Amino acid sequence: MNKYIDLIQQTFDFPTKEFKVEDDKLFFNGVNLMEIIEEYGTPLKLTYLPKISESIQNAKTYFNNAMQAHDYHGNYTYCYCTKSSHFSFVLDEALKNDIHIETSSTFDIPLVRSLYEKGKITKDTHIVCNGFKRDLYKQYISELLNDGFQNCIPVLDNLTEIDYYLEHVKVPFKVGIRIAADEEPKFGFYTSRLGVRYKDIIDLYEKKIKDNPNVSLKMLHFFINSGIRDTAYYWSELTRFIQKYVDLKAVCPELDTMDIGGGWPIKTNVFFDYDYQYMADQIVKNIKWMCAKNNTVEPNIFTEFGSYTVGESGAVLYSILEEKLQNDKELWYMIDGSFITQLPDSWGLNQKYIMLAVNNWKEEYHNINLGGLTCDSMDYYNSEAHQYNIYLPKKTDKKPQYIGFFHTGAYQESLGGYGGIQHCLIPAPKHVLIDRNTDGTIKHKLFAEEQNSDSMLKTLGY
Repeated sequence: MNKYIDLIQQTFDFPTKEFKVEDDKLFFNGVNLMEIIEEYGTPLKLTYLPKISESIQNAKTYFNNAMQAHDYHGNYTYCYCTKSSHFSFVLDEALKNDIHIETSSTFDIPLVRSLYEKGKITKDTHIVCNGFKRDLYKQYISELLNDGFQNCIPVLDNLTEIDYYLEHVKVPFKVGIRIAADEEPKFGFYTSRLGVRYKDIIDLYEKKIKDNPNVSLKMLHFFINSGIRDTAYYWSELTRFIQKYVDLKAVCPELDTMDIGGGWPIKTNVFFDYDYQYMADQIVKNIKWMCAKNNTVEPNIFTEFGSYTVGESGAVLYSILEEKLQNDKELWYMIDGSFITQLPDSWGLNQKYIMLAVNNWKEEYHNINLGGLTCDSMDYYNSEAHQYNIYLPKKTDKKPQYIGFFHTGAYQESLGGYGGIQHCLIPAPKHVLIDRNTDGTIKHKLFAEEQNSDSMLKTLGY
């Protein structure tokens, strides 16, 4: 008999650091998922909080190792990109690790205020303010600066943004400039809509910053949508960015920081082989080499990791409600949730996730498609979405079947409209937080109940 556990062990190098099977049940980072399901039911979102701290500490180690190996004299600063997940439990866990914050829109600033009032951050915490900014966002940033948040750094996204700060900020302050990088060749546009053109950056500095004693240019910011990957495109754009930093530094002595943005990938399959240490080494090596070549002081390096910080902490657990054979070869498992509303990136971006059975690993398996609860024809997850055929244990009437999608912690609640109105009024699932006591034992609590009809009807005006 071909068992599901045999298939997984023969196909992948299994068990992994995150996953193992004991007594026919799947464990995620040492957490028995069947125990969580038995207590809370499905559908269920969970966050394993210790993974957030682990990821942050790993990144700090990679960059510090690289700086030591290459005798690099600048400092490394880890910022968390709040848009990946704004939840309080994410920020609370992340801020245990001496990190800083990157914001992207207006209401990030009241969030920053709340963290300060609760003693989670100080006025020395770096607040890197990105995005195209409407007046209220610029007002909030100006108020932070006037209130003594000395390391709040608005990153200029266009040529006129600084005019607002020059008028409203009454204390000396620092700014950054975001470069409008070229997009990947297959993208729909040649150049990012965000940031300032390469040719305009020095002119912007000389006309609006250089001779103003109230403002100093401290940071040059870089980000490309494809993320930090070992490709000719990435290294070409990074090299171009470093050269612009060198050119700007020649006329702007106070410039001392290079922000290389975010984009470190997370594990989206069981055989993930991205070499984080190699990439950190190469980034640091390239910056040091080009600065040395041009007799330029090495800059401090900032990163803004969002998905990398929180992505691998998340999972979504479902029950299989029913098996449906729709023709001679298309077998469906219907889940008690929706991909469109609860894992929108799997639908909108064709994002890949690790998907595994939670129980019945000793049962026979077969090839299936997964269907969601909405009436939309695109609410499915199949071999095309998953990178390869989907195999799960054969369903029996005697044993319920549970499955999990893993490393779903970034963006999904925000994109799905947490607590709002979903397609076909599919409710937001309950959310469970999992942590460890000081002795290493597991503890968990319910963060949010499953959304109910009353809250939906109230939103809809009934």
